[in-house]
This record gives sequence, structure tokens and C-alpha cells, in this order.
Amino acid sequence: MIIGHLPAGYIVSKLIVKKLTHKINAKLFILWGVLGGIAPDFDMIYFYLIDHRQYHHHTYWSHLPVVWICMIIIGFIWYRWVENKEKAILMLVFSVCGFIHLILDSIVGDIWWLAPWVNKPFSLFTVPAIYEPWWLNFILHWSFYLELLIVLWAVVLWFRSDDSKSRKG
Repeated sequence: MIIGHLPAGYIVSKLIVKKLTHKINAKLFILWGVLGGIAPDFDMIYFYLIDHRQYHHHTYWSHLPVVWICMIIIGFIWYRWVENKEKAILMLVFSVCGFIHLILDSIVGDIWWLAPWVNKPFSLFTVPAIYEPWWLNFILHWSFYLELLIVLWAVVLWFRSDDSKSRKG
């Protein structure tokens, strides 16, 4: 997934914030959801600047499902134990959107779902390496239409919401 993670984080957090019964700043909640949606790819900084693309960036800890599952569990425990639940809710939306990032990556990208116990990547479909540069293979693959649908859905949510109205005036 190339362009779908940020709008997916927006969609998930926007849909969840409507269901919350707790008093929470909706814009802050959505911001943390969007950040969670792209957080696993922060490893790209390490991938390019330090690792020099030696290892697939989906093998880094930020792309391991066990990390995000643990964060979700910690968020739920934190939520249950504290009286002021705002920070725990923000951690939960961040973690859930980070986990959704991995689900979306699994459509055509390798995710090590059983790591660290099993060193085997899983993906639903494979993008054949036909074109140069590499990203052209993803943009010309049918799965890119899913990304465009996610972007379209996020845009529709944006324009139907208070977010777009507050920007206008």
C-alpha cells in the first residue's frame, strides 16, 4: 500500500470518534488515528538512511503485528485502570490504526504475521515485478484501485464532516 494508509487512519478514527461516549477532543483523536495509520512506515527513515535498504522494512519491529497487538492490549489495560481515559483512548486509536496499516499491507505486501516465532512472510496477492521503477508495479496493479477507493472514501468523509466546514470559515 502506497497512498492508502493515511486516509485509512482518518476513516477509522473518524468513524470511531462518532461512537465515543467519552468527552474527547475529536480533532486530537483523529490526528492520533492518522498518525497511527502511517506510524509503521516511520521505519522508512531507518531503512533509507541507516540500513541502506539491506533488509525488507516490513521485517523491522514497527511492522511486526505482535508489537501492535501488545500496544492495543496495553491501551485497553490502561483504559480500564485510569480515571482520566483520554490518553488511553488516544493510544488505542493510534494502535488500532497501526494494526490496520499491517492488514492493508498484507493485501500485496509481505507481513511477518507470526514473527518473532516464525520467520515467514504472508500476503494475499503478489505484485509481479514487471516495470522500472519498482513503484510503477504497484500503481499499475489492480490493488491500487483499492487504495484509490480508500482515498475517495476519506475525501467524502472529509467533505461531509465538520472538518471541512471549519476550514472554510
